[in-house]
Amino acid sequence: MARMVWRTLDAAFALLFVLAVIVQFNDPDPLKWVLIYAAAAWASVVAALGRPSRALASAVAAASLLWAATIVPRVVGQVPFGDMFGAWEMKNAGIEESREMYGLLLIALWMATIAMRGRRRAAVAGAGLPQRPYRSQHRVRVARKKPHEGLLTRWRHVKGDLDCLPR
Repeated sequence: MARMVWRTLDAAFALLFVLAVIVQFNDPDPLKWVLIYAAAAWASVVAALGRPSRALASAVAAASLLWAATIVPRVVGQVPFGDMFGAWEMKNAGIEESREMYGLLLIALWMATIAMRGRRRAAVAGAGLPQRPYRSQHRVRVARKKPHEGLLTRWRHVKGDLDCLPR
């Protein structure tokens, strides 16, 4: 149940980050913003598919957190939080930077969440606890036989029959 909730949240954040990528094309400097939001969207999609990448999520979280730290001095104490939601258009550079900073912090928060879930999963795997395989892997393991198994069994029967014969 919890796994389904996390996957649903991952898909929702992936959609949110994809929408952020689309909106960034209207920005004066779109490339760097498209890249960070696209990386966050990709990490969320991978997590929604059930394979959270700890390395990717950690890298995106670190990059966005460091980037947000460079914006903090120009925003904190300068722009009231409520002014970000006053209008859709950019009223001034302070409001724009405030929105950018909080967007980066949102990316960092969600990527840290994905990284921590990936870390917990890796820790459980490393603890020697049994992991439930994915259904497709489970079916393959059950259905697959060793290629030499039939020959060995047959040879044992033949050898047993030969041992009964007098020498």
